Amino acid sequence: MTYLFAAVLGIVQGLTEFLPISSTAHLLLVGQSLGFEDPGGVFTVMIQFGSVLAVMWLYRRKILDAFLGLGSDPWARRFAGMLVVASIPAGVAGILLADWVKGVLYESPAVIASAFIIGGIVILLIERFRPRPVVFEADRTPVARAFAVGVCQMLALVPGVSRSGATIMGGLLAGLDRAAAAEFSFFLAMPALGGAFLHDLWEVRDHLAAERALEIAVGFVMAFLAALVVVKPFVRFVGRSGFAPFAWYRIAAGVVILLAIGVGWL
Repeated sequence: MTYLFAAVLGIVQGLTEFLPISSTAHLLLVGQSLGFEDPGGVFTVMIQFGSVLAVMWLYRRKILDAFLGLGSDPWARRFAGMLVVASIPAGVAGILLADWVKGVLYESPAVIASAFIIGGIVILLIERFRPRPVVFEADRTPVARAFAVGVCQMLALVPGVSRSGATIMGGLLAGLDRAAAAEFSFFLAMPALGGAFLHDLWEVRDHLAAERALEIAVGFVMAFLAALVVVKPFVRFVGRSGFAPFAWYRIAAGVVILLAIGVGWL
């Protein structure tokens, strides 16, 4: 059953990491409902990187072009600089606030429920009143607009907000169109989640144990495969239909969580 639960949680991580519905909140809630034990948060830290690798694989050609062109290609340097600048706000906030957030907010289903509902309402408002898009290619986002998206990413420290949701909505407010905002969020996930992975891995190093290796491997592989499947269809879907369906899902999920708290299930 442990390996089955690990597979389920890996799928949940991969499916929700890049959707604006908060993978952290889903992992916390599904893990609690399954009674899954994760001492030190090792499992969660390790499988998250599976989702990051999926995006890196899907955009491998663009990543490789940017890396190889850093010395001579202005586009490559601007692309790299854009991601560095956008990563700074959340990086600083994470260093200063991560321990408090994990020690206090992660223990409160009410915080998750509230973030779900508020986030859903915000998405609906941004979808209706967002400015006319002026950026249609994520890798050509101006640095100032990229920084604005990075500021929004800081909100993702709160469980239930959603890193992808905060960055995608920030992208829409910064003048990116829907597909470009989603792809920019994927690009920004690589340094943001990669850095978080290395930081958290160091924090949980004393909890790493060989006997958990297979359990972690199952979750890691399932997270990679689930993210691999969901990323491209997600971009096509939001290009056609927008983000309102995710907003209504968030609001409904938040209400359900509040009801579960009210009857003592959480």
